[in-house]
Amino acid sequence: MARGGFPGIPGGNMQQLMRQAQKMQQMMTQLQADLDAREYEGTAGGGAVACKVSGKRQLLSLTIQPDAVDPDDVEMLQDMILAAVNDALKKGEETRESEMAKIGGAAGMGGMF
Repeated sequence: MARGGFPGIPGGNMQQLMRQAQKMQQMMTQLQADLDAREYEGTAGGGAVACKVSGKRQLLSLTIQPDAVDPDDVEMLQDMILAAVNDALKKGEETRESEMAKIGGAAGMGGMF
């Protein structure tokens, strides 16, 4: 093994690998904070129900149009609320996965973290 090197690590420079890992960790920490601060909107029923969730997966607001409220069909309203919230959460999760994948690839370490 070369001085300061490790088998299977191109170049074998442990200090360089550690710097790269630290940089990646800093980027991931910053991205996590940015993603937590974002808001995502979901809708259902053609906009009859709309909601916003945070990047921390918390429901921030829920708006129900008056014409969506039918006392004889509460189940449909419940379904629209669930659909809107799930839509917003899905958008947030897809964004999170996409942004994290960019950092993993950019650092040259793939899915290591």
